[in-house]
Amino acid sequence: MIVYQSDKAGFNDDFLAGNIEEVIQERFRKILHQRVAKNEVQSWKNSLHYMNTVLQDREIPEDAGISIETKIPQTSKRIDFIITGQDKEKKDHVVIIELKQWSSAVLTEMDAVVRTRFEHGFADVNHPSYQAWSYAALLEGYNEAIYNGDINLNPCAFLHNYKMDDVIRHPFYKEHLDKAPVFLKTEIRQLQDFIRQFVRYGDRNKILYKIENGRIRPSKSLADSLAKMLVGNREFVMIDEQKLVYEKVMNAAAKSDRKGKKHVIIVEGGPGTGKSVVAINLLVNLTGKEKNVQYVTKNAAPRAVYASKLTGTIKKTEYENMFKSSGAYINTKPNTFDVLVVDEAHRLNDKSGLYGNLGENQVKEIIKASMTSVFFVDEDQRVTLKDIGSKEEIQKWAERSGAEIEELKLESQFRCNGSDGYLSWLDHTLQIRRTANPTLEGINYDFKIFSDPNSLRKEIEKKNKPGNKARMVAGYCWEWKSKKNSKLKDVIIPEFNFEMTWNLTKDGSLWIMSPDSVNEIGCIHTCQGLELDYIGVIVGPDLLVRKGEIKVDPGKRAKSDASIKGYKRLIDNDPVNAKKLLKGIILNTYRTLMTRGMKGCYVYFCDKEAEEFFRENLAITHVG
Repeated sequence: MIVYQSDKAGFNDDFLAGNIEEVIQERFRKILHQRVAKNEVQSWKNSLHYMNTVLQDREIPEDAGISIETKIPQTSKRIDFIITGQDKEKKDHVVIIELKQWSSAVLTEMDAVVRTRFEHGFADVNHPSYQAWSYAALLEGYNEAIYNGDINLNPCAFLHNYKMDDVIRHPFYKEHLDKAPVFLKTEIRQLQDFIRQFVRYGDRNKILYKIENGRIRPSKSLADSLAKMLVGNREFVMIDEQKLVYEKVMNAAAKSDRKGKKHVIIVEGGPGTGKSVVAINLLVNLTGKEKNVQYVTKNAAPRAVYASKLTGTIKKTEYENMFKSSGAYINTKPNTFDVLVVDEAHRLNDKSGLYGNLGENQVKEIIKASMTSVFFVDEDQRVTLKDIGSKEEIQKWAERSGAEIEELKLESQFRCNGSDGYLSWLDHTLQIRRTANPTLEGINYDFKIFSDPNSLRKEIEKKNKPGNKARMVAGYCWEWKSKKNSKLKDVIIPEFNFEMTWNLTKDGSLWIMSPDSVNEIGCIHTCQGLELDYIGVIVGPDLLVRKGEIKVDPGKRAKSDASIKGYKRLIDNDPVNAKKLLKGIILNTYRTLMTRGMKGCYVYFCDKEAEEFFRENLAITHVG
């Protein structure tokens, strides 16, 4: 998706009209349906002034393609400036230019990371060369026209306020500078030379059109790529804050070796921001550096899926030692591990064991067992009364251990078709928080509401055929009768003659991978921490709408649902806080279920008033 596209001549005309930043701002609103911050508009004005100077080179053809703010498919990231055309051999080229207004930077000891000053002080950020290269790699990976065609990508960075120093081109960053050179304030001619290498003739093959309309390639599955990562293949390009979080943890692990001081790193990130990708990259690369490291998660499903993907590639004892339950550290001696990487840390519990009677506190035990502990947290995915993995809880035990604490955030969106707008709309409509997205209008995500659960099921079965990447899930509002008698049905909606069984015990935590499981319904416990292309969600009678207000009814949950076990006693003891907590758990459950799909989410509501409420908040009618 390209916000602004023209050719060099058209860009020059818009620039000379004196309002290029306003033109882009208006197209930004129309195409992306997003508001633009004042500082971003100002950055366009400043940087595009310099780009216009660069493009005054007469040897850069007038019909070279120009695009500004090109959205990378399946992500929330945008490329600042692109020039397209042909080289002297008539080969198609794309020049990707990352624009920066920096005037200085400070060297760090982290790969591809520099420190620079922003409005509110200094911050660690990706080196511009790494950022430009990583964006090019993502564009190639997701756009089939580039991946399969003869279109060559040439990334670089232009720091138009930056004077030469001994930092930005320090030999420490050579690997990244070789992939994407940096051009500074006094190097406009050198940037022009770089562009002319690849763009001597105009965009005769409509490269911009191919980029804009090229088929989006299926995104990689973390589970499918894990085995390749363990043998050294680079499967996922970490960008922006993902790379920064990764390097911060690697640096903390090295410091712990040298100084003997504990580190606790808390990483906040919503659905699809790459928490698991960063966590697995840390596991793989720390293992490669011969660190004693383990990947920790309370959820059995991700561990089972990863283990299944590794079967036949490494020994069973090796992968069993890599992936651990959060209750595995009750009796572990202090500082046994160099690093423990805790994914889905919001799901941690006080007690461990089948009956919840072992240990003291999982957060405390993990911090005690390792020199460096990394907790990936999304408090909006706490879905049971036992979940205690909040930022506050982790900070408390980190402080008591005397650890150095660092808090980081992941914000780039890689799920839900890279649409921050969908997640904001979902939070707004579920009344979790008010956002700037009260409707789905203009948001590029396949969300549909079905009035008949049978139609929903048929559509999910259809979406599942290409790659076994679509499943049905539901709120836990029906008893699991088929567990004891496989002939019985569980999720029954009699007015539609709809009947399905909960996921069968034969697949266990591997339910999401089994080809036959498209005929069953999963729940929060079998899909949290995993992702699919399409998710079909049956919203049970525990979520309803009355007079425009989202309400919950925990009494509609199945009696066998352990996630809110003991809620009546809580209400008796503290009715106000207990009801608030229960509402949060039920809303978080549906928020989590409705963000498992990378490409689409299809929904059926048992409560008809809830269905109508969601339809009203779509703005554009999506009928199934």
